[in-house]
Amino acid sequence: MATITGKEYCTVDQTGRFKFPVGLKKQLIGNLEEGFVIRESIFDHCLELYTLSEWEKVLEKVKKLNPNNIKHRPLIRKFSEGNKVFLDNNDRLMIPGDLKKAKNIDKDIVLNPFSGWIEIWSVEKYVEHEKNLDINFPELANELLGNNDNE
Repeated sequence: MATITGKEYCTVDQTGRFKFPVGLKKQLIGNLEEGFVIRESIFDHCLELYTLSEWEKVLEKVKKLNPNNIKHRPLIRKFSEGNKVFLDNNDRLMIPGDLKKAKNIDKDIVLNPFSGWIEIWSVEKYVEHEKNLDINFPELANELLGNNDNE
């Protein structure tokens, strides 16, 4: 997947569908027909939406784990829980009910592009998450990205 940008706010209807934003759709135009994989994040209180080609890259790493190793088994199992979803004829995407429930997604959501996938947060959980971050972003950016003026 090419780098995608643009945080988007959407509304989930009663059937669990939301209109996929035009701005994100244009950035993913070559990947739309193959569909997506949606799964629970294991790190944050959100869902992760992958294009199928990006999901296959993740699975290539998972396939290197040993299913006979007791430490590897839970991770293999967790990464096997993804659900394949497609845009419908009205550019809506369905969030499976069990995933909506697991991440408290009711009506208003935030789509946040993130490192090869799109995070799907309930607005409430996203605001709470952002509010609770105890990070000095200028300091962190300087530490991790450095000053490129001398390069």
